[in-house]
Amino acid sequence: MKKFFVLVFLMGVIGTLQAQILEPAKWTSKTSTSTANAGDEIELIFDAKIDADWYLYSSEFPCEDGPLKTTFTFEPNAGYELVGGIVAVNPVDKYDEIFECDVKVFKKNARFRQKVRLLGQGVVIKGEFEYQVCTEVDGRCVPGDGEFLFDKIVVKGGKVVPKTEVAQTPAPVTATEDTKEEGKNFGENKGPYIDEAIMDGENSLNNESFLGYLVFAFLLGLTSLITPCVFPMIPMTVTFFLKDGQSKSRGIRLALLFGISIIGIYTLAGTIFAFALGAEGLNALATHWAPNLFVFAIFIVFALSFLGLFEINAPHQLVNKVDQQAERGGIIGVFFMAATLVLVSFSCTLPIVGNVVVLAAGGHVLKPILAMFSYALAFAIPFTLFAVFPEWIKGLPKSGGWLNSVKVTLGFLELALCLKFFSIADQAYHWGLLDRDTNITIWIVIFALLGFYFLGKIKMPHDSPVDKVTVPRLFLAILTFSFVVYLVPGLWGAPLKALAGYIPPKHTLDFDLVSDNNSGGGNETCEPPMYADFLHLPHGLKGYFDYDQALACARKLNKPLFIDFTGHGCTNCREMEAVVWSDPQVLQRLRDDYVIVALYVDDKTELPESQWFTSSYDGKVKKTLGKQNADLQIANLQNNAQPFYVLVGEDERVLAWPYGYDKDAEKFAQFLDAGSKKYRELYGN
Repeated sequence: MKKFFVLVFLMGVIGTLQAQILEPAKWTSKTSTSTANAGDEIELIFDAKIDADWYLYSSEFPCEDGPLKTTFTFEPNAGYELVGGIVAVNPVDKYDEIFECDVKVFKKNARFRQKVRLLGQGVVIKGEFEYQVCTEVDGRCVPGDGEFLFDKIVVKGGKVVPKTEVAQTPAPVTATEDTKEEGKNFGENKGPYIDEAIMDGENSLNNESFLGYLVFAFLLGLTSLITPCVFPMIPMTVTFFLKDGQSKSRGIRLALLFGISIIGIYTLAGTIFAFALGAEGLNALATHWAPNLFVFAIFIVFALSFLGLFEINAPHQLVNKVDQQAERGGIIGVFFMAATLVLVSFSCTLPIVGNVVVLAAGGHVLKPILAMFSYALAFAIPFTLFAVFPEWIKGLPKSGGWLNSVKVTLGFLELALCLKFFSIADQAYHWGLLDRDTNITIWIVIFALLGFYFLGKIKMPHDSPVDKVTVPRLFLAILTFSFVVYLVPGLWGAPLKALAGYIPPKHTLDFDLVSDNNSGGGNETCEPPMYADFLHLPHGLKGYFDYDQALACARKLNKPLFIDFTGHGCTNCREMEAVVWSDPQVLQRLRDDYVIVALYVDDKTELPESQWFTSSYDGKVKKTLGKQNADLQIANLQNNAQPFYVLVGEDERVLAWPYGYDKDAEKFAQFLDAGSKKYRELYGN
């Protein structure tokens, strides 16, 4: 367990550090002999020494639309001819979870052989090779290439080959055919890059958003305890540890094991979920229309169940079998008692667990695992404590109608939350079905009904009679109706900063009174922005949505470029725009000092085939606007989190350490000032 936490900590630290130039594979080459007769066949041998924890992809395996294979390209020459193709010597089989296919790889050492027939004296054999190495530690992959030259081979007999003479076949011979299209570069160079020699201070990207998810998961774990499926299980579970007259110390040990078992079951579920989908699958879960609409529908189903329309339970046969194992007692019995608790609480906890996993996904494998761990920790602690201190049970309120009220309240909240998932798909694919005002209207109705429910004006199936409104119900009604009043101005353009990440952006409003009266002067642009018919910047700002176009304008206007790596489904991105970008000192700097480009990494707009390119990072063809923007961020800046803000100069050098999710407007303004200052130092503008 200690090693697990150390590994998690190291992965988090690595994720926040700027990557160095890596060369995990070092290549050498030689010939099987240095002297031969004309007409003889010799072997060219290519060796690679691979760093620990890295592996190199071989030259041949059946996965075509997958990782970059090792290839060798030979320049034709009249002094030799190839005999067969390149041969990889003893690669090992591996299932690649990223590309979801079977591949062949080398670890520690790699060797490739190529036979050639020597035809004359003075032969020169040269060419190029490409390869890709990856590490299992943190999932990074590094593409590479190099050149080779064999000009020391002594050939006896045969004609002398002039240095300028080449074979009649003009096309180079390659060991493996690569049918992928040539990759395009963003801008005149390869995109933004970090030159640490010019960077002031230290990279201070933080993990606040990640910690926020863990806190969110922990709070939901506590919420699960007061659901009707779970709360009555607390005293029932405690009696399990008090039977058979076992000693106090043994009861404590079994109670701790019980809590650890609960955590292990939930965390294992999160681990299976994360690795079954992988980073790319989790990103699709977070942004693709199909999983988002599926989750939207599932949440509605569970909301209706919470409201009392029908019951959803785990399969009785499975519950009974697990419960029978719990009767065995001892360590095995404790584990199955924990499993029984998880299954029995299925109908109440699954919708909440769904919130934890789906909201934590976003393309990160580690997030769902740690989020489930955090959820399970909160869920397990009370059970463990009550098992250790059973006398505390006397202080718990008795089960009753209040538990059904909790369940109904969760049903209303599920109805409100499900709109978030529909909105993600709606924004990513530009359907225009759920505008901001429509979403707010539905929320107003839902929370108004919830307020009347607290006052006893609405009754649901299985509710106990409400003869009088208790003080807690009254306060809940006050809070709910206050929230409704807060929502109403949002119909006409009020920013609703507290909800910025959970409702559609302001530009989808049919009538925005606030923006109409406070449009202000936007920053200067050079030409009409591409994709501006469906992508927008907040607060009346003007800018671009294509990196090349924005960089060209920044050079023309002699201004630094502000890159906003964002996403339609990025809650923290909307919060940053609403809370930080709207701050007067930040907004003034964005308008006056920078050319702005917003690069949506999850936009599903498919581009013309002429704009497709093969990624140098993962070897895949990038066909959509979002995938191309994501590749620019990952391949050049070794980061895939959003929001992610980068300041770039004329030669695409990064001017200040990139900025992540931090809702401190003063720090963000300092970040912008640092970029402007460095721009003037480097380019004199």
